[in-house]
Amino acid sequence: MPIQVSDGFKLNAQEARQIGESLAGEYCFAEPFPHIMLENFLPADMVSGLKGHFPQEQLASNVVFDLGYAGYHKRQINPADCDEYCRAAFSFFNSQPFLEFLEGLSSIPGLVPDPYFLGGGFHEIGAGGKLGIHADFRIHPKLHLSRRMNVIIYLNEGWQDAYGGSLELWERDMSKMSRRIEPLWNRCVIFNTDATSYHGHPDPLTPPDGVLRRSIALYYYTASKTIYEDVPNRETMYMARPGDPAPIQREAANLRLAQHLEQWVPPEVLRFSRRAIRRVKRAVRGRQQG
Repeated sequence: MPIQVSDGFKLNAQEARQIGESLAGEYCFAEPFPHIMLENFLPADMVSGLKGHFPQEQLASNVVFDLGYAGYHKRQINPADCDEYCRAAFSFFNSQPFLEFLEGLSSIPGLVPDPYFLGGGFHEIGAGGKLGIHADFRIHPKLHLSRRMNVIIYLNEGWQDAYGGSLELWERDMSKMSRRIEPLWNRCVIFNTDATSYHGHPDPLTPPDGVLRRSIALYYYTASKTIYEDVPNRETMYMARPGDPAPIQREAANLRLAQHLEQWVPPEVLRFSRRAIRRVKRAVRGRQQG
């Protein structure tokens, strides 16, 4: 068990770093990008507690994605709106000892947690749900920090391969899938976040009624004075897989185009162009209806 947590979600910082450092070779030299898969990551009572306290009801901060390739039938839950048990657990994930573990593992110094859990927290995806292959956004819009690491902990007891939902890690040139990881109970996947760390689970889930793919997602950052020179301030970039149907290829390409436009085109020019496109579309529809 990589992480030994005492009562109250406490972890010795020095021991945590040593655990991370003992796994650093496996992590840093993994292909297609630095990553590791760890079984039985959390103590049994802790992971069972997180599953038992997983919010069943809809909360004010819930974000539900029905965006096709960019996320479908996906529910995202901010831990700030959850009960005391969950808030304490997520505070542990943002604590110094947990950061020491991640720094020792990755050799990335000065990791910073996200108190806002932007894009993170509890994730839940139902039948038909999917998340296209993508490289994550790299600049935190509030904190202006560079995103460096992802941690995913799965909460799926009895998950079967036939349900789908395996995490795919793709080569940096999108030439082939490098690794496939099933979202099994108390399995943790940690990986570096950069411009070409492509991952996702793009095929629709096929579990029985009432069975949901659940996980915890955590993101970690570093500060840099030259962040806007070194890292483009962009959103998530989606990539279609070789052999995906033409509609998926077009959808992924349109998503990338929209993000490139957001990054490089001045805002006023972009707004003017969008207004002009809407006017042209209305005119075309009018002629067609006439």
